[in-house]
Formats: sequence, C-alpha cells, structure tokens
Amino acid sequence: MEQRNEDGDMDMEIENPDCGESPQSSAAQQQLHLPPGGEQANCSPMDSVSTLVSQYFGGQRPPPNEVPSLNYMNQHMQLFHEAPSQACSMPHEPLPSRIPISKSLIKEGYLMKRGEHIKNWRRRYFILYQDGTFFGYKVKPKTQKEYLQPLNNFTVKNSKALFMDTPKPFTFLLRGLQGTNIVDRMFYVETNAEREAWVNAIVNVTNMHKSSGECPATVSTASDAVEPPELPRNKVSLSDFEMLKVLGMGTFGKVVLCREKASSNLFAIKILKKSVLIEKDEVIHTMTENRVLQTCRHPFLTQLKYSFQTEDRLCFVMEYVNGGELYFHLLHDRVFSEERTRFYAAEIVTAIGYLHDMNIVYRDLKLENLLLDEMGHIRIADFGLCKEEMQYGVMTKTFCGTPEYLAPEILDENDYGRSVDWWGLGVVSYEMMCGRLPFYSRDHEILFELIMNDSVRIPANLSSQAQDFLARLLIKEPSRRLGGSTLDAVDVMRHPFFAGIDWVKLTKKEIPPPWKPEVRDACDTRYIPDEFLREPVQLTPPAAPGPVSASGTRWPTDGPNFEKFSFYGSRTSLSSYMSSTSMGDH
Repeated sequence: MEQRNEDGDMDMEIENPDCGESPQSSAAQQQLHLPPGGEQANCSPMDSVSTLVSQYFGGQRPPPNEVPSLNYMNQHMQLFHEAPSQACSMPHEPLPSRIPISKSLIKEGYLMKRGEHIKNWRRRYFILYQDGTFFGYKVKPKTQKEYLQPLNNFTVKNSKALFMDTPKPFTFLLRGLQGTNIVDRMFYVETNAEREAWVNAIVNVTNMHKSSGECPATVSTASDAVEPPELPRNKVSLSDFEMLKVLGMGTFGKVVLCREKASSNLFAIKILKKSVLIEKDEVIHTMTENRVLQTCRHPFLTQLKYSFQTEDRLCFVMEYVNGGELYFHLLHDRVFSEERTRFYAAEIVTAIGYLHDMNIVYRDLKLENLLLDEMGHIRIADFGLCKEEMQYGVMTKTFCGTPEYLAPEILDENDYGRSVDWWGLGVVSYEMMCGRLPFYSRDHEILFELIMNDSVRIPANLSSQAQDFLARLLIKEPSRRLGGSTLDAVDVMRHPFFAGIDWVKLTKKEIPPPWKPEVRDACDTRYIPDEFLREPVQLTPPAAPGPVSASGTRWPTDGPNFEKFSFYGSRTSLSSYMSSTSMGDH
C-alpha cells in the first residue's frame, strides 16, 4: 500500500526524499567517513536534512554518469552524521545534534501549498533560511522538536520562480530539480504584495548560492504550470549501427556489440523479440526495465543511451562495459580478498541505496549482473525484475528472482519489501569472500529449505567485521536484517566492515579499484565467453504475427503493449547535472 504524508504526497515513513541544506555542512565537509555502528534496529522516526553536495564536489558540477542523484547523496551523507544511534548492537561515536533554531532565517509565514499527487490546497507555515532550506509545517513551530519535524523539506537553491494567476490569484511556482526530473511546487497568497515579498526573498537566496559564471536567478511569468518543452529528438534505428560481435544470448534475444555510425562510439544493444516477450508474459517486466533505465543515473548502474523498436523487436542501446562479470572473475580467482570484496560491496551499496531512494527495488542481485568497467568499477546490469513505487513500508509478493539468491521472505510466500536487496548483497558478498554460495543444493526444494531454515556458516578465517557483516545481511527476519530499518543504505554503510571508506570519494570514483581489467581498448572482448563470440550477429527473421501469451491472450506485436517505449535521450535526465541540489518531494 502506498505511504503518503499529511500533504497527500507519496513518502517514506520517516525520510523526506529531498531536503534542504544541512546546518551541519561544515562538520560534514571536515569528516566524510562513517562512524562505526551496527544494525539500526527499531530506530525511531526522524527527518533527514540534506547536506551541501555542491561543497562535496568542490563547487564544480559533476559530469554526466559520474554521480548519483543529488537527492540520494544529500539525504544519505547527512544521515551519516545525524542518524540516531538507538538500539545499536555495536558501539560507535555519538553523532552531532540536529538543526539549531538559531539558523539564519530570511522569511517566514503562512502559504497555501498545492499537493503534488492529490491536487488540493493546504495551509502551511513556511520558513526560508539563508542556506536555501525551505521548511513547511502544519502550524508555526514553537519548540526545538517541532522545528526538527517539518512536513515539507525543500531547498530553493538553483530553482526558478514564476508569477502566475491561475489556478488561483497571486500564485507563484518554484521550478527545480528532483533527482533527474524537473519538479514544480505551487503556492498562493492573499495579496500581490505578499507574493512579491516571498518571491523576492527566494530569488535573493537563490542568487546567493549561484556558482561563479552562472546567470543570476530571475522571476518569470506564466499563465499556468506547464511541463518544460522537450528538445528535438532524432529517431534511431538499427541501420544507424554496425553490428560487430555477440556479447550474450538468452531466451528473449541477444546482446550485440555495435558501433554507432555517426559517432563511431561503441554500444551494447540488447535486442529482444516482441513475440517471445508476449508469449512468456514478460512485457510488463520489459517496460519496467525501460522506465528504470530512462530515469536512473548513477555511476555504478549501466546507462541507457537510446531505446527504440522495430516491427518485431525492442532494442536497448546501452553503454558498453567490457571488464567482464564478477561471476567470470570469481571463477578464475576462486575467492576475493576482504579488501577487494569491501570495494565492490561499497559500490553496490551506493547503487542499491540510490535505487531505493528512487523507490525502486532491484530484486535480482547476483554475480552475473555485476559487471566491471575498464577501470574496475562496478556496473549493475539487467533491470528486468525491478519493482517501482516501493517506498519504505510498501510490500509486494511477486515470486521472482534467481533461486540461489532468493530471500527467505520471498520463499515463505510472505509480502516483502526493499530488504530483499540487502539479502542479495549478503549472498554476493559471501560468494566473493568465501568462494561459494551460503546455501546451495541442485535440488531447489532442498535449496529453499536451507535458505528458510538453515543457519549460515561463516568461515572463521574472516575478520570479525566481515563475519558480522555477512551474518547481519543474512538474517532471516527482514526487519532485523542490516539495511532493513528505515535508514536503509545508511544502516549498511555505517557497519564497521566499511570503516575508513570515504563515501563521497567512492561515488566520485576517486578511490582506485583494487583490480583493473586487462583490456587493450574499447573493442577488447577477452572477458566475454567464447560461446557467445562465435555466434553470428545476424538477426533471425521475425516469427508469425500475433503470438499468444502464456495467459492465453493474442497480441499484435505492434499493439498497445509497446507504446511509449522509444527513448532518444531526455532533457530532464541530462539536466540533473546542471544543478548542485534538488527539491524535496512533498
């Protein structure tokens, strides 16, 4: 069931997806390492207040595909320093206190705010601070505790203000970025003088935080809230690419290494047969994968360049990652050191935490889906089993995944949530450090019984931190599992196994990988299995039209299933890197 806050906006139980700048940014700049700590069981609800990502990046804009959504970085970097340490089984240093009421205030007062999902108006008391924080409350806060519990946690930095006279007189709109999307926040007041006072205050604060070389913020007028115009897009087809080698094959199609004729850039094109997708009832999963790839940008997730369709096929044009699967490398090395495992696991944690922050559960974490790029950094691939709209506390019950990696709650036919991804992290981390699966049998019935009921056996030669890390990730009860609390990824990142990790440097790829693939150039396919490379790149002719799905429904291959599939790069996905902060989702 969807979780919504009092404003009717979709929300997690305790975290606001985006927040204003943290009053403790100076402390955050000085210390970016996690204090050690264990599982955050039964932690009380809290509001996160975001930190200055622009300062983490030294005032420079992160380049495309190099940093996750600033929403995620803001929220989680701040939680490293602010999360309460209640009911922790491992000692750690006390965390600093939260926002002081003495924070520099610019303007405050009542505004009428329109809901983001339920489009009605609510009276809220807003406070604008000099650092760009824009907090909203049901009534004017009177105590420290009330100040620390805003209903709305926005920032006005890098936003644009627009005067409007519809749907209400004296309306104004703030347009800014939430993750990779442009988001509008609408307010109205009783007089034009009030509106001008608020907008002028917001513009002044916005201009204070503009980076050097940028034009100052201005006020625009608009007759109504409209979506930003799309940039012109050029259609893409298979004829725009030269097919070179087969990189992989599966039930639904193949992955082919291709060179884009116009740019000479290499891409991996995942080509799926529509008829097979329909017959196997995989249309919904494929469309979900397409949406996730279009909206997500993170340095440790494979990136989508284009998606398009032909009469009989769907095509995903992905960045080409040629460092090989972790599965391939573990077969060769048999076991990874704790140091190497820690590095890969840390990059996986930031990527999974980012997906959770986007309300997406991955559900298919396994070594075969963990690729290495040419420098040795992780790239998570294959988003076909992702589930959207999965805020904290929201459950689903679809039975899906790879048998050896299924969490106990999935096998027990219970509803499950985001914690299944942390179980998956436990399984792949165990494989890397121990050289085998934590639970295994060729007989799936026995395997499932082991996963649900058997205790995990952890080798004694691992460090105590590594043993505890694996044990906590592989706890059967999802609410007690590391990462199973409302803190999600922060819970995992604060574990002593990751002590000493500088998470900002990690996400900026400033920490050298422990191992670098030996690839000569971008065309090097030495880490691709020979059985795929020997396959012909030609596409087989399409099957007869109108396949019948497993549920008995006959669909034309160009029918409504695949509407809105094509994607040629979007304005909003690229514009996420034109701002050093984002607006909250309330």
